[in-house]
Order: sequence, then C-alpha cells, then structure tokens
Amino acid sequence: MNKVIIILGQTSTGKSDFAVSVAQKFGGEIISADSRQVYRGMDLGTGKITKKEMQKIPHYLLDVVSPKKTFSVSDFQKLANKKINEIIKRKNIPIICGGTGFYIDAVVNGTTFPEVPPDAKLREKLSKKSINELFTMLEKLDKDRAKNIDKNNPVRLIRAIEITKTLGKVPLPKGDTFSAMAENASLLGSSRYKVLKVGLAIPPEILKEKIKVRLLARIKKGMLREIKNLHEKEKISWKRLESLGLEYRYVSYFLQGKLAKPEMIEKLNTEIWHYAKRQKTWFKKDPNTIWINPLEIHEKALALKKVKEFLK
Repeated sequence: MNKVIIILGQTSTGKSDFAVSVAQKFGGEIISADSRQVYRGMDLGTGKITKKEMQKIPHYLLDVVSPKKTFSVSDFQKLANKKINEIIKRKNIPIICGGTGFYIDAVVNGTTFPEVPPDAKLREKLSKKSINELFTMLEKLDKDRAKNIDKNNPVRLIRAIEITKTLGKVPLPKGDTFSAMAENASLLGSSRYKVLKVGLAIPPEILKEKIKVRLLARIKKGMLREIKNLHEKEKISWKRLESLGLEYRYVSYFLQGKLAKPEMIEKLNTEIWHYAKRQKTWFKKDPNTIWINPLEIHEKALALKKVKEFLK
C-alpha cells in the first residue's frame, strides 16, 4: 500500500518544525491539515508556517481559497488525496501535518461524505436562535459531534444541525448520526494508505505557557493589523471573521469596540487552551498513534527510527 506519515498534535507543540525535519531526512513533501490555514491572508492568526520555516520543503493546502468562501472536510479530502498521489508518483513521501483531527481522519479512513445541500428555510429558522439554544439542539441530535465542535460558532453549529438532520434519515448499523457516519469508515469507504501516526505531546503546564508566549508574539508581529486588513481591504464581513473562530472572533470583537485589548488577550488565551484540550481528546481516540515529547531529544530520535522502519 502507499505509505503516508501523519504528524499530529495540539496547537503550539511544534508539529510544523518536526514535519520539516522528517521531510528533510526521508525525502518528504508536506500537506497541511488545518481547517483555517487553507484560507488566503490568514497567516499570523492561524500560525501559518513561513517560507523561511519551510526550509525549501514543498508544502500544500495552504492559501487555497478566499476567506469569503467556505471550505469543507470533503473539499480537503479531495485535494489531499490528489496531492498524495502526485507526491507518490514523484517517489517522495507524503507527510500530513496538522491539528484538525477531523480532516486527517477523513483522508486516513477513506470516509465518504454524502452531499448535503444548504436548507435555506432551516437556516433562517436557526439563525433566530441563540448560540446556547443551537448547541443544546445539536447535543440532542448528536452528542459526539457536539463534543468536538466550536460551541461559540453559530455558523458551524447551524451547519452541523443541518447535516445531522439530513443524515438522520439515513439508516446506519451503528447509529444515525453524522459522527457515526464519519467514524464508520468500513461502511462508507476504505483507506487506500498505510499510515504511521506520530503525535506530539508536551506537559500541560509547559504547553499552556507556550500558547501564551506564541499568542503575544503573533500580536506583536501584526496579527491585529492582519485581521483589520481582511475586513477593510478584502471586505470580509465581521460576521464571517467571527465565524472563523478563536483569533478572528476575539480580535474582531476588539476591533469593533466590543472588548478591551487586555480582555481580548485574556479570553483568547483561555479559548486557545480549551481548543488544545479538545484536540487532545480527539487525537487520543486512536491507540495506534506513537506519542512523543518533542522537547526530549531521545524521544524525537525514537520517532525518526520508527519512521525509518515504517518506510522499509
């Protein structure tokens, strides 16, 4: 089978740097698995890798679409599979690197996603509900999906409810929810790849500090100006920016005068930490992932050894 390496983990664990080192050592090319780094102009806000940091290693699925457009897991799956095939034809190693577990699983499991067209009437009805009401509704429809969604994002909540209501009409042996369909890949598709997953995990107290330092560094580099330009020059609405979550939501609140700067930083720091905890919950579901602490040199060396054995 075609072999693919996955580098995954929580935000701020150093996935990109490690992926580059693996690519340099084994002749790899990197496919980003990040639900927001696909958007053009969203660089500092998403912590997107720079040209210098890439160290001449090819990177894909960065800057592929305007923030005005939506980009789905199905879109990612199609593009990622295409890039994997191209990389393999060049006799190089595809390396998927990122923190969006749902995107990674879509490729690894070969999940088939049925097309669910927008329901204008349902959306209009749901748009009148509060965020709490939407989240409660989704919890009743699909508890698993509710556990992993950004519960402060009304756009994603409405779309999740829309999909779940549609897929609830499709009988499945292991349930009738969107999560059941996504996870039950054996029914809906099969993986075409042999995969090695390497997860990066660092102690919580260190990760929490790294998240804080990284956030302040991005603000210093001009993250607020980047988001202001998206609104003023690229004409991205505040509503759309807020729907993109985390940095884009809270900086938008600040730029609209809804939050003071210290409050914005404090809330952002807290929400990024909560997001990191949700990432950990998702990734820990797979018992086959090899976990390392990238701060320990011997553990990184062990991971590189495992990669070498996998590629034999």
